[in-house]
Amino acid sequence: GRGHGGQKSRSGNGKPSPGFEGGQTPLSRRFPKRGFTNIFAKEFNHLHLSRLQLFIDTKRIDPSKTITMKELRDSGCVTGQIKDGVVLLARGSQYFQTPVALEVSWASQAAKEAIARVGGTVKCIWYNTLGLRALLKPEKFDILPKFARPPMKLWDRYPDQIPEFAREGWAQYKQKLAEGEA
Repeated sequence: GRGHGGQKSRSGNGKPSPGFEGGQTPLSRRFPKRGFTNIFAKEFNHLHLSRLQLFIDTKRIDPSKTITMKELRDSGCVTGQIKDGVVLLARGSQYFQTPVALEVSWASQAAKEAIARVGGTVKCIWYNTLGLRALLKPEKFDILPKFARPPMKLWDRYPDQIPEFAREGWAQYKQKLAEGEA
């Protein structure tokens, strides 16, 4: 029924896997691999000032209240799943004209300057995975968890979230406690 011997006469699928080149070393193995994938890389959703201005102009975001990542996600301004936070970028800053109070994970220097120029404020807030989930889906928590402080290597980026004793140093804080000043 299958003719003489050969690949098509054998039982099973009879078709080679994709990339099989008849025994010749396939193209994918002929060239060296380059680079690597950083498994600790953070994946931020991008938000441009032009898109934010569009959502404010169409009344989908209220500029009188503080705009958090939850409001951005609920209004559809930031699409997709927010995995590690939202980064604010300055594309379209020449069109931005509404003073707003924003809370995002990170903002470029040009975006901060553009918002400050029209009288708004940007606050960069670090969230760990649990804190970000509590911010975006508070209905899933009976008791909201406390928000964690950023790791020490990110203190330069998030200075508002670092308590005074951590900035001064643990030894100095213990000395103040002993003296009864803290």
